[in-house]
Amino acid sequence: MSKRPTTLDIQKILEILPHRYPFVLVDRVTELVANKRIRGHKNVSYNEPWVSGHFPGRPIMPGVLIIEALAQIGGILAYASEPFDSSSSLMYFLGIDKAKFRHTVTPGDRLDLEVEVMQHRTNVWKLRGEATVDGTLCAQGELLASIVDRSG
Repeated sequence: MSKRPTTLDIQKILEILPHRYPFVLVDRVTELVANKRIRGHKNVSYNEPWVSGHFPGRPIMPGVLIIEALAQIGGILAYASEPFDSSSSLMYFLGIDKAKFRHTVTPGDRLDLEVEVMQHRTNVWKLRGEATVDGTLCAQGELLASIVDRSG
């Protein structure tokens, strides 16, 4: 008997992530398998704050925001795998390795996000992420994150 993958809408995402507008970069989770992988997407809109300045007349989503979207969905995966009290703890993005940007992302695109667990020890997570549009790889990298006490 197979279990249907877990999905999350924006309301549940906002319960998990501390981010708020204009910095919530995950709109939906379409598949979540705790301790293994997560898939979801961000709908890239012409109304986003970066559009007018990056670059005028030819808007391209900044690569750092694509990496941030991967980090955010990775944070959702970590939370779903080992829930923590978000009133006393936060997940901090510690670093990125092997980051590559392969294709541009522009308003109107749906940025598909996929992150899988490479390694998890105590409060540290190593994740591999890929961002695609219509099956074309746009960005990838290995992310490192840690769950830390908010007071520290």
